[in-house]
Amino acid sequence: MNRRTKKLLKNWKIIFLILVLAGSIITLALRPLTFGIDIAGGVALVAQTEHPVDTQTMQLVTDSLQKRLNTLGVKEITIEAQGDQIVLVKVANVSSEEEANQIKSVIESQGVFYMEFNGVIFGTGKDVVMVDPPTIRQLGAQNYQWSVPFTITKSSAEKFAELANGKPGWPVDMFLDPPVNSLMVVPESVYKVMNSSAFNSEAPQATPLLERITRAFNITPVAYTNQSADELAKLAQGKVEVVLVDVPSSLQAELEAKGLKVRYIARMGGEPDEALVTRVLGLYGPYGVGEDLATGVPHTSVQISGYAPDRMTASEEANRVYTVLKSGSLPVKLTVVGMEFISPRLGENFKIQALYAGLGALVAVLLIIYYHYRNWKIAIPVASTSLFEVIIILGVAALIGWNLDLPSIAGIVAAIGTGVDQQVVITDELLSGERSTKITRRSSVIKRMGRAFFVIFASAATTIAAMSFLLVYFVGTLKGFAFTTILGVLIGILVTRPAYAELAKYLLGED
Repeated sequence: MNRRTKKLLKNWKIIFLILVLAGSIITLALRPLTFGIDIAGGVALVAQTEHPVDTQTMQLVTDSLQKRLNTLGVKEITIEAQGDQIVLVKVANVSSEEEANQIKSVIESQGVFYMEFNGVIFGTGKDVVMVDPPTIRQLGAQNYQWSVPFTITKSSAEKFAELANGKPGWPVDMFLDPPVNSLMVVPESVYKVMNSSAFNSEAPQATPLLERITRAFNITPVAYTNQSADELAKLAQGKVEVVLVDVPSSLQAELEAKGLKVRYIARMGGEPDEALVTRVLGLYGPYGVGEDLATGVPHTSVQISGYAPDRMTASEEANRVYTVLKSGSLPVKLTVVGMEFISPRLGENFKIQALYAGLGALVAVLLIIYYHYRNWKIAIPVASTSLFEVIIILGVAALIGWNLDLPSIAGIVAAIGTGVDQQVVITDELLSGERSTKITRRSSVIKRMGRAFFVIFASAATTIAAMSFLLVYFVGTLKGFAFTTILGVLIGILVTRPAYAELAKYLLGED
């Protein structure tokens, strides 16, 4: 090993490249790459807000959805706001209808949470301080109980203590997304159940549920006795919406023709009146006030619980409540208007095709550079440096958990193309100098490298500036393209380009 070779191997730029490359290879071995929905497959859901919203509100919607789905344990999520009403949610690696429906339920749940006693709201989601993980307990062969314990604020606990003082056994209701300020048209049997003591827990003398929800939420239940659409429209004056529950569905079109917002809820097969009421109102409970809670002493620890016929249903319901309590309410109601599964088969084929295409591109770079310079000492390092850049970019993506989708891979290709151009600039500058004395040659090399890196840094700066605009002000697929392009450019100017310059000087005898 001669002096020049030893000097090259001791060069800090070469050593830095080797360390970064080795670290990337180790990272890829320990943390496999994750891919976006267009490669790994998954489900895409199109949600629509109940009315147009401004940019700030839409940002709150997307942020809340991101937090909810992360809380739910869903990974590899892309949420895009499109216009003032549409939100596109893409979740990779979801293949079953059960998982997709669970995500749909979380998206459609606005998550407005209320705690009510005797027609008075004593707490909302803002009063939830801490939420504990849900628990599930099997009570029988087809009977599971789930519960979600949580802690409320002191002020909310004090208000409840004052309301419940001396009322042991009275019902405490907890609601999730009740139809606030609405006219609720229900069958006579349902109306009678709501106006009875069926929801009074252990206190038949307590106020019926019908009166409690009227006081707390301005919900007006009406027993359907063949009223006309005109009669119902008069009753709905001043209300936000009309909720039709298990009544003739033809009423919906008639009321909507009058300019009313109408929601129709059908009875599930064999569903009892009590269960139907609970589902329509988003009611959890009622829970009877214990003796210790009716003493006027505040208690901040409470819980929501429910029952399900199997463990999976219990888990889904518990997770939905846990997620909503944990992430807070959405500023506007969302409805999923479209859902589509994306098969991972295309992505698997694409991975193989991308590998072949990448190898083909490296061979093409090798041959083109050789054809241009007629020198393998230049062609091989240029192609090798491009390969190193790809490995390092993928290593960083694996380290930070970045999901690679098609635009991200396109960004890598764009960054590599820019890298080859910059290596050509370096090589041309090295080959342009005249051989003279050692001192003159060294001075000339420094000047030429200065010119080359001025061009390289100027090109990198303009690319990063343009891509930063896409990264900050655009959403969706453009972000992936912008991020990987910026990452590739930074790796080039900070790691691979300086190392290539040192290697090229050594191979061309200019060091």
